[in-house]
Amino acid sequence: MIIVIQCAASKAPNAGCLQRRDRKNVKFVAHPECAPTGTGCVYARPDDITDTGRSWREELREYNAFPKDNPLRLLPAWQLYQNKTYKLLAECYGLDRLYILSAGWGLIRSDFLTPLYDITFSNSACNYKRRRKKDRYKDLRMLPKMTVDPIVFFIGKAYIGFACELTKEIEAEKYLFYNSKDVPHAPDFVLKRYVTKIRTNWHYYCAKDLMAGAIDLD
Repeated sequence: MIIVIQCAASKAPNAGCLQRRDRKNVKFVAHPECAPTGTGCVYARPDDITDTGRSWREELREYNAFPKDNPLRLLPAWQLYQNKTYKLLAECYGLDRLYILSAGWGLIRSDFLTPLYDITFSNSACNYKRRRKKDRYKDLRMLPKMTVDPIVFFIGKAYIGFACELTKEIEAEKYLFYNSKDVPHAPDFVLKRYVTKIRTNWHYYCAKDLMAGAIDLD
């Protein structure tokens, strides 16, 4: 079984940053032109071109390919987010079978070294954080296309279209838990309703119930 869980706004306080050549930290957001000033960091989009002539996304892939001693102290994705559910999933299923659906970087493996970013699909987020459908991203797609293992998704409504797009070439059975009364539009997924009165971050509770054997895929 492969697990995919969406990213979270709350990041670890020790999260590392990519840096420009002048050693200024870069924080990735959806719309740098709207970001607050006077923060001491540089704002950029993941696919903006750096002072090396490559995109930040390319720089990050290169950093992961040759991390050396990880001088920027980037955290693997499963450690980047503060909620303990990511750690529990990593321990239960293993780093190679846990993936993060990141609004900034795409579908990344849980051990992918990931810099600080603040990008989301949530409609309630500030404008500079909010990624819109018209925004162009060269999202990473790290989940192998030829996998035959069932894939279970713990994501909110705002991330469903994103999940469909990034996994449309994967033919393995894909399960999607949802908690709304309305059935989501996800034609390539087996839909499973998770009944709960919790409305905020319900997917964490759903993931924990799966690990505890309280729910199943049958």
